[in-house]
Amino acid sequence: MVAKWLRESNIAAGILTVLRLYLGYSWLTAGWGKLTGGGFDASGFLKNAVANPVKGPDGSVIYGWYVSFLESFALPNIELFNFIVPLGEFLIGLGLILGCLTTAAMFFGLVMNFSFFLAGTVSHNPTDIFLGFIILFAGYNAGKYGLDRWVVPFIRKTVFKQAPDVAHKTA
Repeated sequence: MVAKWLRESNIAAGILTVLRLYLGYSWLTAGWGKLTGGGFDASGFLKNAVANPVKGPDGSVIYGWYVSFLESFALPNIELFNFIVPLGEFLIGLGLILGCLTTAAMFFGLVMNFSFFLAGTVSHNPTDIFLGFIILFAGYNAGKYGLDRWVVPFIRKTVFKQAPDVAHKTA
């Protein structure tokens, strides 16, 4: 019942728009600050996440696989991460604010939120993850009052169009 309401109700679409704008503004400003702030560098953050991994009550590292990822892939490719993190944050925010490719933007926002979370940064990530899952779960309705009203039908019509059924043609 709640799922149907989230995915189909105009009232839900309005509430989702407010949530979308709130999260979008947060993402957009975070990305814009990094893009225009004069040289974003994630290496300190990543080195700290490797040096001080998330530990359980017994002192053992919980996300060892993520620490390995940071150590063996992210840090050696820091230039890539210094480029994609601010740009990704900005584009996620733009997509959410405009309601354009909303579910894709929210999916990538959740990926980034979980990445920050796995690195040990709590901050506002739990709230963003909770709201993000609501938006993601609502699907198309979250972008109904945005560009998705036109973009999603266009994509469905042009990109995902079905090939003609040649099996039923007669010679």
